Amino acid sequence: MIELASILLHDTIALITILNPLAAAGIMISMIAGVTPAVVRPIAKKAALTVFIASLITLYSGELVFKFFGINVLSLKVIGGIFLLTIALNMASGHSSKTRQTAEEKDEATDKDDVSVVPLGIPILFGPGVIATIIVLNHNLSQDFTTMTSYGVITVSIFFSSIIVYMTLRYASAINGALGITGMKILTRIMGLIVGAIAVQFIIGGVKGLWV
Repeated sequence: MIELASILLHDTIALITILNPLAAAGIMISMIAGVTPAVVRPIAKKAALTVFIASLITLYSGELVFKFFGINVLSLKVIGGIFLLTIALNMASGHSSKTRQTAEEKDEATDKDDVSVVPLGIPILFGPGVIATIIVLNHNLSQDFTTMTSYGVITVSIFFSSIIVYMTLRYASAINGALGITGMKILTRIMGLIVGAIAVQFIIGGVKGLWV
């Protein structure tokens, strides 16, 4: 039980770090006019719900889709790790990752009345890095526990992560005001180091598995 609780905490932190709701909160503030609780609350709710649903779909069908196309999970570990590493390097250097939102998506978002699902939920919060992370975490867990246990643990991790996403977006203005630009950049750099460490673990684990 203690081991599962530790894994749950680890996986939840990993998901939250890769989702990076702090960065998403800053982007959200820049995309909407009149950052008031009445405006932000429904956006935060829809974005978090989008992340939750998309994550569950990935968890329960993602590995099957990759197997259908003949893609080994170990290969996904390597490419997912490389992708996460590029995100981590951007975060650690204090730059916003272009993999989260391209210039074209940013321009398109300015014309939208509702940015909660696209582009905030997908792809700013939920993107390829999150997809790879969910599948790999579930695959790793299923090596030591039953399939039902691994799905259960990752589902709870996704639920907690989605709650954190909602709370961060919901109080984005207060968090932004309290931390300031410098505080946000420091936290982003710290999260970048964590993402980088996870990415290296993915790459090494994938390469070792494929080598054998």
